[in-house]
Order: sequence, then C-alpha cells, then structure tokens
Amino acid sequence: MPDSRRGVLFGIAAYTMWGLFPLYWPLLKPSGAVEILAHRMVWSLVAVLAALAVRRHWAWIRELGRQPRKLALLTLAAVTVTLNWGTYIYAVNSGHVVESALGYFINPLVSVLFGVLLLRERLRPLQWAAVGFGALAVLVLTFDYGRLPWIALTLAFSFGIYGLVKKKANVEATESLAVETLVLLLPALGYLVYLQVSGEGTFARHGAGHALLLVGAGIITALPLICFGAAAIRVPLSTMGLLQYIAPILQFGCGVLIAKEVMPSSRWIGFSIVWLALAIFTYDSLRTARQAARVRREARSAGAPDHVVAQG
Repeated sequence: MPDSRRGVLFGIAAYTMWGLFPLYWPLLKPSGAVEILAHRMVWSLVAVLAALAVRRHWAWIRELGRQPRKLALLTLAAVTVTLNWGTYIYAVNSGHVVESALGYFINPLVSVLFGVLLLRERLRPLQWAAVGFGALAVLVLTFDYGRLPWIALTLAFSFGIYGLVKKKANVEATESLAVETLVLLLPALGYLVYLQVSGEGTFARHGAGHALLLVGAGIITALPLICFGAAAIRVPLSTMGLLQYIAPILQFGCGVLIAKEVMPSSRWIGFSIVWLALAIFTYDSLRTARQAARVRREARSAGAPDHVVAQG
C-alpha cells in the first residue's frame, strides 16, 4: 500500500475515533467529569509509556531535558488540553453533544483568527468571509441558546491554543503526550486518592467492568493521537484539513440521532451558517493549495533550485 494511502487511513481512523467519543463517556457514569478526566490523564500516561517501551524509544528524554523552552510550551499545552478534555467530557455527559460538535466545527476558523492576531498573518478575502460567517453563526446560536455557546467556544479556543502551542514546541505526538500527562500526573493522582479515601470515588465501587472502562479512557485517548501522528507525516496539510471534519460530523450525528438532543429551527440556521463558513474556508484552502502546487511544478520545469521550489 502506498505510504500516502496508509496516511489517509490513519487519519480517517484518528478522526473517526474522536468523532465516536460521545458514545464512550456516558458508559463511565456514575463517575463525574472531573474524576473521568483524572483517570484519563493517569491511564493515558500508562498507555503512552507502554507504546514508548515497545519501541524502546527513550533517547528523546535527555534531548528534551536540555530545552526548557519546549518543556514550558508542553506544560502550557498540558493545561489547555486539560481544559479541553474536561469541558468535552462535561458536555457529553450533561447532554450537550451537539454544542461540543459545534466547537470542533468552528475550530478551523478560530485557528485562522489566531493566525491574524498572534502570527500577524494576512487573510485572503474568502478567509475573511468564512470568519465573518462564523461570527454570525455564534450570534445566531447565542440567541437560540439564550446564552453564549460557552461549551463550543471553550472547546474551539482551547484546542486552537493547544494546536498553536504544539506547533511551536514541535515535538512528536507520542512524546508530547507523555510529557503533557506527566505534568498532570501528581494533581490527577492526588485527586483520585482523595476520592477513594473520602469514599466518593467510583473506581473500586462499581465492579470490574466499570474499572476497566475507566482504564480504557487512557487507551482511547492515546490511540487516535498515535494514528494522527502517523497520518500527519504522510498526508498533505490540505488533506488533513478535509479529514478533520469527520470528527464533528460524527459527534453531531451522535447528538442528534443517538442522544436525541433537541434541534429547533433557529439552531439549524446557526449550524447551517457554520457549515457555509466551512465550505467557503475549504474551497479557498483547496484552491490555494492547487495554485501553490502548480507554481511548484512550473518552477521545477523551469529548472529552479529546490529551495525556490519549496517556497513556491
């Protein structure tokens, strides 16, 4: 199988697993969102360390230890992903699956906004149109919910910050997750010990099946991230941009078809505006990628140096 096709399959696997997460978290009740989050941190670290042990891949630890800036960035990434995970688990277990899907639908637009505000990037006209429609959708949904869609905005902005920090840190997915979960290990373990001592913990009180499901939270966290890392090095960014919509589409389907969440007409209007914004954004991204590819081909045919071709 060609490497690029394997990359696409890895990407589909990662985003499909993320999209089906709403089916898993309700299985962990009566555990609360914070307890589930703490277990997810602890068992994710165990799963990642197991993967690293199988690969006998430890040399990166010494190298990373000599780069305090990267460690600081990964610590910040740990904080933002904790906020993201906790909000998402709360959303699913409190009947807000559709709103959580909205967060990941608008995440690409938030990333574009970060590019303007933080990286001083200049947006193309269609990108501005997409961001404008995204803002309009938030206004419509604020009217629909009677409040800001804070779950969606928290998920979108926390994941956007997480992606930006990870890009700056430039550490492989498995190694990065190991550091992030290690940073949070002591608070997570401390909270779980407190729950068990106080008699409020659910790990040992609801049978072996419940305990295994809590342990499984770590595995289902690590596995899609590993698949995502395998896809990212094999698949063009434009393709990954299209694959990323698999997750919120599946989440939206879980909310509407399985959880039977109410979708009044005003909410459908808000989501339709979001989808219009994403259609504009995707069209512009694909068009720009094709133009860049054509420029590179023309540069190669003209015999331009490799560094000039890469810039094109």
